[in-house]
Amino acid sequence: MAAMNKDTFLRDLLNRMTVKEKLGQLNLLTGAMDATGMKDSGDLEAKIRDGHCGAVLNVYTPAATRALQEAALTAPLRIPLLFGYDVIHGHRTIFPIPLGLACSWNLKLLERCARAAAAESAADGLHWVYSPMVDISHDPRWGRVAEGAGEDPWLGSLIAAALVRGYQGNDLSDPAAVIACVKHFALYGAPSGGRDYHTVDMSRREMEETYFPPYRAAIDAGARTVMTAFNVIDGIPASANRGLLTDLLRDAWGFNGWIVTDYTAVSEMKNHGTAATDADAARQSLAAGVDMDMVSEAFLTELPELVKSGQVSEESINTAVMRILQTKWDLGLFQDPYARCDEARAQAVHLNPEMRALAREAARESIVLLKNDDLTLPLAKHGTIALIGPLAESHRDMLGCWIAAGDPAETASPLDGLREALGNTGRVISAKGCEIHSPNDELRDEAVRAAALADVVILVLGESADMYGEAASRTDIRLPKAQRRLAKRILQTGKPVVLVTMGGRPLELSKEARDFPTIIHAWALGTEGGRALADVIFGDAAPVGKLTMGFPRSIGQVPMTYREKPTGRPFDAAMHYSSKYLDCPNDALFPFGHGLTYGELELGELQVDPQEVPPGGTVTVSVKITNPGPREVTDTIQLYLRDLVASVSRPVKELSGFERVTLAAGESRVVSFRITDADLSFPGEDFKPVVEPGDFEAMAGTSSVDLKGVRFRRLGDAE
Repeated sequence: MAAMNKDTFLRDLLNRMTVKEKLGQLNLLTGAMDATGMKDSGDLEAKIRDGHCGAVLNVYTPAATRALQEAALTAPLRIPLLFGYDVIHGHRTIFPIPLGLACSWNLKLLERCARAAAAESAADGLHWVYSPMVDISHDPRWGRVAEGAGEDPWLGSLIAAALVRGYQGNDLSDPAAVIACVKHFALYGAPSGGRDYHTVDMSRREMEETYFPPYRAAIDAGARTVMTAFNVIDGIPASANRGLLTDLLRDAWGFNGWIVTDYTAVSEMKNHGTAATDADAARQSLAAGVDMDMVSEAFLTELPELVKSGQVSEESINTAVMRILQTKWDLGLFQDPYARCDEARAQAVHLNPEMRALAREAARESIVLLKNDDLTLPLAKHGTIALIGPLAESHRDMLGCWIAAGDPAETASPLDGLREALGNTGRVISAKGCEIHSPNDELRDEAVRAAALADVVILVLGESADMYGEAASRTDIRLPKAQRRLAKRILQTGKPVVLVTMGGRPLELSKEARDFPTIIHAWALGTEGGRALADVIFGDAAPVGKLTMGFPRSIGQVPMTYREKPTGRPFDAAMHYSSKYLDCPNDALFPFGHGLTYGELELGELQVDPQEVPPGGTVTVSVKITNPGPREVTDTIQLYLRDLVASVSRPVKELSGFERVTLAAGESRVVSFRITDADLSFPGEDFKPVVEPGDFEAMAGTSSVDLKGVRFRRLGDAE
């Protein structure tokens, strides 16, 4: 089939389809190789043979996808299936959880990881990945913060675009490419109380300034599909929200791909109280702009009668079907439906040395050094180390949530990594100390004995993989009580202790920050996580991670963000009637952008040129960076901007640029940032982009708190 015949071929195919066959293309069903929802699809193969299924999730491997594809090609119209899966941070080779990987602040690395995940997924018979999740969140109680890029919309937008480019590449027909699915549209990251699936209620300005930009960036990068959110917005479920799906996404943003619901979201509209029946829900969802129904089967079972009665037009169904058929064509499925069912390619790609090397690099760059007050790190490779904690030997928890086809048996635990790194030069004693949630006197005593025999203790505490992710919200984000008791007992031994925390969210570590001089936050680092952790602990690689979501001092602070709006009574410790808590400082324990390394850079005073810039002009902010120490240092210099007086209140600071800098001992360099009108733009009173004249402050430093500033003025048209 020549490319020039695409439209003719697809139009002819559409004209030969019955209403039921058309609705089959809009019906996404689930296999049984994974469970990602509460409903199964019954006799999947029979529905495929009848032409009542257009796409399948939770089925992978060349053999399994080939078998179902063969079933689809026995149907009268021989329309190939599309296979999708929750490939969130890798498929066979697992990379750090997305929140961890975002802390690398390395866009090229993120794109390479997505490209690698695409190659492994496609080699396993998949065409479609339900990623990236680009939901901004300010609330670490929400378990799905693990799947996103954190709290900042500007950085989140860059990451969203990088991931889409990585998954889709330049040619969807490439057998190593998959289509991306941007989720969850929209505002899913701000559920009331941090409780998953809960209602979202926010102002339009917050939507426009904070939550919409990453979705828009992913669309502009060419994302082919979008997944609706579970939540209600302005009283209307996202899967039936025409203002969101058609007026904004399609008409305003120009999205020309197709929209799929999340798992059974159509039928769940009855629970929202906005639809009385599945038929009512299906009608509303299609009318709003949804093209594909995930698993509920309401489109397939209910829409035929609504077409007969005239309540739903067949043309609206045709539009949705054509969007899906066009994607199948572009993927090359009509030309060769088995192109991604190649066992030899799967064996060559999955977990090969290049994949593992990339996973190790990604894991190293995701690690964040929170504290190193007494310069305990890096450790020397000799002596005896006691590795203690319920996560110290865990392979499964190193992978995190949403591990796709990842195999814990192929994963390096912290113990594996340390022992490999030490070789014959030192000794590692391992002791569990306690269970994740429950104390155990025998385990605790064993851990204390191990600490007594060691020169240094590495204490690995945190969340198991089932404590975060979907349906895993927590009201208490401290370390579990059993682990806190273990930590206290190990500290009482008087041995030097490095605390390593693992998990999928920012934790409340106020007590640990007081008690431990050295803290590493290691997230869930993936397949090569244990080796990467050892690389950083022993200084074979310096930590470079920077937080993309702040750690609170108290759960009472959340939701929180460094991008807060100014108040009429700003914080003043000496003023009673100012915006503050009586029992806790306002700021984060470890703020956005924070992350230490081995060594420290010194920043000179900021320079700005020119100090007054005309409309359309460019301001350059520069700063001299010096490494005064004895070893090479790599750090990320961050630029923040503040519009001091505007027609609407602007954040006290907003990330607007960053650059990773590596300086040899004694070396200096000037780092410069260019600021244009695009950087100064914001949604005005009418929500249209505007750049206003006035004074701005540029701030640069190594975190959102450790900053130096300089002012400049943007002139108006008449000045």
